[in-house]
Amino acid sequence: MILYLGRRLLGVAGILLAICAITFTIFYLLPNDPAGAACGKTCSPERLAEVRTAMGLDQPVWRQFTDYLVGIFAGREYGSGTGTLHCAFPCLGYSYEYSMPVWTLLADRLPVSVSLALGAAVLWLLLGLSAGVVSALRKGSLTDRSLMVVSVATASLPVYFTSIMLIWGVVRTAGLLPYPAYTEFTDDPAGWASNLLLPWLALALLYAAMYARQSRNSMIETMAEPYIRTARAKGLPARTVTVKHGLRSGMTPILTIFGIDLGGLLAGAVITESIFGLPGVGRLFYDALVRSDQPVILGVTLLAAFFIVVANLLVDLLYAYVDPRVRY
Repeated sequence: MILYLGRRLLGVAGILLAICAITFTIFYLLPNDPAGAACGKTCSPERLAEVRTAMGLDQPVWRQFTDYLVGIFAGREYGSGTGTLHCAFPCLGYSYEYSMPVWTLLADRLPVSVSLALGAAVLWLLLGLSAGVVSALRKGSLTDRSLMVVSVATASLPVYFTSIMLIWGVVRTAGLLPYPAYTEFTDDPAGWASNLLLPWLALALLYAAMYARQSRNSMIETMAEPYIRTARAKGLPARTVTVKHGLRSGMTPILTIFGIDLGGLLAGAVITESIFGLPGVGRLFYDALVRSDQPVILGVTLLAAFFIVVANLLVDLLYAYVDPRVRY
């Protein structure tokens, strides 16, 4: 396991390095000048030259990429003399739009996106797995058909439509919940949960529908295996057969898609955060696109890649626990 983990960590490092190189090339070799976007439309040629020097854009491309990589692990300085700007480890660039390092911006927004992603993940797993298992155990029944129809209908609704309808029905019409406004968990746990409940539901309804269909198919296939018939023949309780032998073995494909979905959401849900006005990484990414703030766009892209790669690594390690056959 240690050797396997070592190989996977080396692979993760290689993937992140490749992603960093590709995204750096895309964002810094495009015709759009990052210095011009940072300096503004009324920027004089002299000021534009100063900004280009401060951002390191007057250096060769290989030097820019090397400085960027070194900054991630050791920090770096932007500019020189009295106008020097320090970007501490881990330096993912410096945003001249916000006048602060990109990592500082991301660290301020991460708690919101993590709260949104983890809460929605718990809901969609509970709803999706429950619906999928019930449908699989009652295959062909009215319950099975009804749940699958609801799943297909829910999966067909865009998340922005679901979000708007939840706001209209729950907040404006019924007045059951306040309009979402992020509250720190440590300040008010109840307010934190109530303000995030609607965004959780908006994401959970979409993902739960996909998980319900996937878990149903996996459970139907697993429950037809010979070892399931053997477990039933030995007189094991139905709950033990379903949960311990059936659901546990059928979780492998669920874990695969869960790692990708959760990793992507941890780096921000752009549409959901924008509609509900949550100051998360997704909203930061949207604002950076509008302002052409390329250092922030690059930083969010690398953060998303990091979360997805690490989540897939953790999922691979969980395979051995969920399905002992993987260990061999």
